[in-house]
Amino acid sequence: MQFNSYLFLFIFLPLTLAGYFGLYRLGRGRGARLFLAGASFVFFGYGNFWYAVLLAGSVLFNWWVSAGLAGRTVTGIHKRVEERTKKPAPGRPLLVFGILANLGLLFYFKYFNFFIDNLNLVFKQDWVFSQVLLPAGISFFTFQQIAWLVDSYRQETGAYGFLDYLLFTVYFPKISMGPILLHGEFIPLLSEEKRHRPDAEYMARGLAMLAAGLFKKVILAEFFGGGVTWGYGNIASLSATDALFVMLAYSFQLYFDFSGYCDMAGGISRMFHLELPQNFNSPYKALSPVDFWKRWHMTLTRFLRTYIYFPLGGSRRGTARTYINIMIIFLVSGIWHGAAWTFIFWGLLHGLAQCLERALGGFWKGLHPAFQWMCTFLFVNVGWVFFRSESIGQGAAFLKKMGDFSNMQLNPGFIASFSMIELPAVFQEHRLLTVILVYAAALCLVLNGKNMDERVFRPSVRSAVGTAVLLVWSVLSLAGISTFIYFQF
Repeated sequence: MQFNSYLFLFIFLPLTLAGYFGLYRLGRGRGARLFLAGASFVFFGYGNFWYAVLLAGSVLFNWWVSAGLAGRTVTGIHKRVEERTKKPAPGRPLLVFGILANLGLLFYFKYFNFFIDNLNLVFKQDWVFSQVLLPAGISFFTFQQIAWLVDSYRQETGAYGFLDYLLFTVYFPKISMGPILLHGEFIPLLSEEKRHRPDAEYMARGLAMLAAGLFKKVILAEFFGGGVTWGYGNIASLSATDALFVMLAYSFQLYFDFSGYCDMAGGISRMFHLELPQNFNSPYKALSPVDFWKRWHMTLTRFLRTYIYFPLGGSRRGTARTYINIMIIFLVSGIWHGAAWTFIFWGLLHGLAQCLERALGGFWKGLHPAFQWMCTFLFVNVGWVFFRSESIGQGAAFLKKMGDFSNMQLNPGFIASFSMIELPAVFQEHRLLTVILVYAAALCLVLNGKNMDERVFRPSVRSAVGTAVLLVWSVLSLAGISTFIYFQF
């Protein structure tokens, strides 16, 4: 199920809110949590029942492993566990087994087809297996499960019961596209009584974030999506100007798509009086590749740093080992994003940029901030070219077109690819000017606008009207909207 759908907005979300707080009002706190967990399974398994079965199996397996790691009995799953058993925890072999099992599941569903295709290419064979369908969100909940197992091994999760863990894992606002939660920032919130009663300010704040995120996705991201689809479908006929505009179009599309999702997930969660960690912080304001990854998909960066980079030794084992560790985590980041060589290449590009920034040290920091921003923004945009391309060769062909200054004319087909049916006739009559104005507005938003997490929210008539306008405009534009880009990861 998608956030940007009539079914979710007008049926699923209202019914889930009513059931959750209604059960708390009746004094059924455990029932409220079970209801929310059940609703999350419905959300995840909508359209394919077996995805919900897969998620349930993952939950039960990882709870069993974590119980062993934390040294607690599995029989106490219906209550919070305050005392561990006297039996010592099995230790590292069980942890390794749990991690490998999770990675094996991820490999099968996400990378098996890619693996077979490459085997066929190398050995010049034509092995055919049934195509494995990718469950939405499997990358996100797999990494979260791995973090949970590691924390259990560190004896940090022993006080939690099964219901805490269940809701922590399947909670629907984050199950499809993150953020990647840590137990300490979510589970304790479930026991705070002030969060069990409907609160007007929480609801208003959540609805405002939901409206802003929906607008970013449905109006802004989808506007640029038309130009991106046309550009990557006509690379051979692109001029240098076309290629530049298409590259920027994808950068804006991806920005508003992921930023919109993060706002919607955070807003929906606030409507349940629960907070999700910030996962997006104006990444196009970054002044370096390191700064970019502190702002883009922040919880993924945190996971890679905490559960891979630091255990590998971080920067404590010399310069060469530090660079190797950096390349490893960005190789993992690239692979995590998708089963294609383009994602691997994109990850390695960012790893090299991180190493280069570290090598330059004070020299880079001594450059003018405007120059730092321009270099960083250009690098990120070039990286997105490969991220979007179907092959590394296609990405290289795209960049070659952008460097061919023999043709600088803007193709009329590119301008025609932007949907403007909802705009007044005067804008449709001046399409080129309208496209340029939207590009300029988008650039101003990403460089000057504040994220919804940063804004100080004060309920007022003005904020209510703004929320209503964004909601109505977005809802009226829902028909035919595509899925979120990160939904495929």
